[in-house]
Amino acid sequence: MKKILIFLAVFVSSLTAFSQEKPWMLGPFLRAENPQPIISPTDKTSFQDPMSVRSVKWESMATFNPAAILKDGKIHILYRAEEKLGEKEIGGHTSRLGLAISEDGKTYIRQSEPIFFPTNDNQKEFEWTGGTEDPRIVQTEDGLFVLTYTQWNREFPRLAVATSKDLKTWEKHGPIFRDFKDGKYHNRETKSGAIVTELKNGKLVAAKIHGKYWMYFGVPHIWLASSEDLVHWEPIEGSDGNIAPVLSPRLGYFDSWLVEAGPPPLLTKDGIVVLYNAGNQKDIGVKELGNRVYTAGQALFDKNEPWKLLDRTQKPFLKPELPFEKSGQYVDGTTFVEGLVYFKNQWFLYYGTADSMVGVVVSKDK
Repeated sequence: MKKILIFLAVFVSSLTAFSQEKPWMLGPFLRAENPQPIISPTDKTSFQDPMSVRSVKWESMATFNPAAILKDGKIHILYRAEEKLGEKEIGGHTSRLGLAISEDGKTYIRQSEPIFFPTNDNQKEFEWTGGTEDPRIVQTEDGLFVLTYTQWNREFPRLAVATSKDLKTWEKHGPIFRDFKDGKYHNRETKSGAIVTELKNGKLVAAKIHGKYWMYFGVPHIWLASSEDLVHWEPIEGSDGNIAPVLSPRLGYFDSWLVEAGPPPLLTKDGIVVLYNAGNQKDIGVKELGNRVYTAGQALFDKNEPWKLLDRTQKPFLKPELPFEKSGQYVDGTTFVEGLVYFKNQWFLYYGTADSMVGVVVSKDK
């Protein structure tokens, strides 16, 4: 009898450890047995920079905030990389996007040069000299890759879009909201564009709802925009003529400081699951988390009305716990979720750690 009680206690404990807060959530996401960053800074790679016309060590400072996509049956990670330029100042470096490829989800082979960066093109005024930052990526059913990213010219961070058929040659379409209502939101901070996806034939593709694509974006609130072609976007405005937040910070919770869209959301039978990044203010949030710490939450929106919030988590499902998640350029600690792929019947969630490295957690499909 005693052995049975012990077994039941262990069994119940295991259920608690791996249980989800909400039944509609993705996950639970688990770290590897001996978790390590999968991408870290290196000074062994360089390329000829079009801005400075010199050879630069483009990923010597930081490698973080990754997008993820499947191509040819392999995981492709597009990560933000910064070169060392003086002091460790957030936003004070030049960002470019590197590429790492994995055939098994365990080993990642990096390209020696960035695949996306500021150059002498028609986006020079928006991307010099801060660069191209914080990508999210989706693909269409016919295989077109659609990249949303932040253009940083050290004046305004602007959400932009680019497309590619092979992840090598890119067409930059410029700031997403430049043409909306005579540029009403063009000179306003916009970033973190996460386009809604759905799982089709084992692949995540951009989803249409009522004939339109939808994108959650922004910080410190999350807003919503729609598009008919994934290039031209219209933010959803309220009756007062201003963009209407669909998710906002909450006093007393882990997301008391800010919320920011994470990887491309997933359309499920329960609704649209949005994984989001959350900043905490310890005095009016969760004291034990610390101040300005980035964790990750999940929210559920109506699948027919993408602006309608149905539910959200009360606690973070991922937070800085490991040394490499709490040390680096952002010393307060960061698990910044940004890339999600479905690979070999598992969800791979990629995140930036302390604005310095890339980590991954994995969940089996339910």
